[in-house]
Amino acid sequence: MLAAHIPNQRPPDARLLLVENGGHMQHAARADLPRMLRSGDLLVGNDAATLPASLHGRHTRTGAEIEVRLAGWRSLTADSVREFTAVVFGAGDHRTRTEDRPLPPPLLPGDALVLGPLRASVARLLGHARLIELRFAGTPDAIRAGIARHGKPIQYAHVAQPLALWDVWTSVAAAPAAFEPPSAGFLLDWTLIAALEARGIGFATLTHAAGISSTGDAQLDARLPFDEPYLLPEATVCAIERTHARGGRVVALGTTVVRALEHAALGGRLVAGAGLATQRIGASTQLRVVDAIVTGTHEPGSSHYELLRAFAGGALLERVTAALEQGGYRTHEFGDSLLLARQARLRDLPAPAKTLPRTSAQEALSS
Repeated sequence: MLAAHIPNQRPPDARLLLVENGGHMQHAARADLPRMLRSGDLLVGNDAATLPASLHGRHTRTGAEIEVRLAGWRSLTADSVREFTAVVFGAGDHRTRTEDRPLPPPLLPGDALVLGPLRASVARLLGHARLIELRFAGTPDAIRAGIARHGKPIQYAHVAQPLALWDVWTSVAAAPAAFEPPSAGFLLDWTLIAALEARGIGFATLTHAAGISSTGDAQLDARLPFDEPYLLPEATVCAIERTHARGGRVVALGTTVVRALEHAALGGRLVAGAGLATQRIGASTQLRVVDAIVTGTHEPGSSHYELLRAFAGGALLERVTAALEQGGYRTHEFGDSLLLARQARLRDLPAPAKTLPRTSAQEALSS
């Protein structure tokens, strides 16, 4: 697959690979998504706006230049901006591949960091030279204002052009909660939402703090995704329950939506309200809520790709990857899309009857 290197959320040639239950595949234009869904389906999106979560500054004890990428927080409440999980790099910026970025200077608990107008400290180390718990000084309003003024969107080397905030906000962006864009939602615009409505397809939202997609370190990437808070509205829960009651499908727009909905249903029923998604979704996950996913095209081995194993087995995912590569699909956040229906598994099929009626041939053999 090719890396999408132009920050265009809705290029006119954007494509969609449809993978139906049973493994049948169909190539389509991404604008045709409403035709790929069914009347009675419900598309659920993530309305989190993206924070300018890349902060350049200085490590006070050594004077070294650093980049801090905010990567996680525990809740979406107003005062939650004081503490973050953060990934720290040495000098440089997005023009260097993340995996080639230098380590920061050795970090110690209590170290002071100057990040533009913001003052912060290393609260504790989190088991890796790049990963810390960061604590900002100041009031929540001052911290938010400092992030807004000084921060930039987290960015990777495959997009050379510096990103602006409007490049990473979806059309339904609301509260600033995500550290990287919930980019599956880039396909949304009001024309598409109107087309969904015209075909009898519902649309609902939740807010989920989408985390970072890469740290540049294989050992640390293996810990992704980090814990991510979410807020699931009662109205969305009601829409999901109505959809399933009528025989429709719940289609998640992005991996973050899957993670929020499935965590909210861990107790056996879908629960509205605030939560913290801590589980990792993969091949062993029994999906309770989501019937299909619209997502970007992800590279095997990434945390996003591993989540797809909850929808399909390895053999089918290999076929999907081959079809994407052969079709020249573009990957990463500004790339093309995949609509993958949850495939039936043996455990999902009705159990066979305990006794079967005997045929006349069986009667003859036993006589």
